[in-house]
Amino acid sequence: MTQFFHVPSILIVDDESDTRYLLSNIFKQKNIHSVFATSLLEVDNIIEHESGFSFIFLDNHLPDGLGINHIKEIKKKCPRCKIIMVTAQDDNNAREKARKEGADYFIGKPFSRELILKTINCATT
Repeated sequence: MTQFFHVPSILIVDDESDTRYLLSNIFKQKNIHSVFATSLLEVDNIIEHESGFSFIFLDNHLPDGLGINHIKEIKKKCPRCKIIMVTAQDDNNAREKARKEGADYFIGKPFSRELILKTINCATT
């Protein structure tokens, strides 16, 4: 059973409702609070009012731009949060660029519940 030392708060950024639903249910089962955004503009608005997120699960292809190009800006506004890229574009180039931009973790789609929880657990220990 996965143990958490504190209860994180998570922002899910994805324009696909299936992904948002899946991630939010994984977190809900572990009593982890999550909110979601469907665009980079929504991310900016949410972080403006609530910057205490432990994690941001960030998709790359969003309606108003690439999440990977927004990582540095998110980190400026929310410096303590861990950014986890979650994208179908899972190749070495995307992983390297995400790392260089400041992503803390990278998860390719499709993903498993176990991988999501393992990533959170690794980042909180």
